Amino acid sequence: MRYLHAGSGPPLLLVHGLMAYSFSWRKTIPVLSERFETFAIDELGTGYSDRPAALNCTLKACAQRLLRFMDAVSPNAFDVLATSHGGAVAMMAAALLPERVRRLVLVAPVNPWAPRGRRLAPFLSHALVAPSFVQLATHSGSLRRHYFRRLWSDPHRIPPGTFEGYMKPLEHAGSWDYGLSILRHWNADLRELKLALPRIANIPTLLIWGERDQAVAPSSAATLKQNFRQCQLVMMGDIGHLPYEEAPEEFNHVVAKFLFSDNG
Repeated sequence: MRYLHAGSGPPLLLVHGLMAYSFSWRKTIPVLSERFETFAIDELGTGYSDRPAALNCTLKACAQRLLRFMDAVSPNAFDVLATSHGGAVAMMAAALLPERVRRLVLVAPVNPWAPRGRRLAPFLSHALVAPSFVQLATHSGSLRRHYFRRLWSDPHRIPPGTFEGYMKPLEHAGSWDYGLSILRHWNADLRELKLALPRIANIPTLLIWGERDQAVAPSSAATLKQNFRQCQLVMMGDIGHLPYEEAPEEFNHVVAKFLFSDNG
């Protein structure tokens, strides 16, 4: 598992979203590593990590890999900053071992009350559809760019090189197989996550959402928030699914205010 490592202090794990990698945190790591020992991973199957054959990509298996990684790099309880599907993985990891996770910062996390994906995930991962989807995703740069732009509220804010940075690791064989493996378990994983949420109710949590998120519905934030006893919700105006990309300074300020308040 490839990861970026910076700073010193209490451990902080950064978890990217579906089909992304540690590149997501390049504008955040310099700020957080001033107070924390930061570990930004590429999950197995994506980024520049290994792509093992028949990799188990259920939510629980991904969560267990996060915990094993942290066992390898730090014996201490750690904070987590995670986004999108990585947010769901982080919540499951915390539910498996609540004593290992001090605080959660979840950026538009995939959750049981977000409708997008319930029908699309089973369709794209269906045995009759998946091969065509992989071919299209692999060879149609214009299609990838179209959906990538939808993650911003304003595509004109996308800096040069950003799209290329995210797409580069997807040239490696097996990249899209990883994504399809996650989609195959999508609905079952979210049912399991919903049952697991009571186990993390006492973990202090910050939720961050862009008000114009088209990937994970902002309307699901209020319901998710009710599952935590100590939870703040910050809605960022005129921002899409990737606030750490679209408004990095504002995003870093919000995260730092929460994490720096008591970094142990």
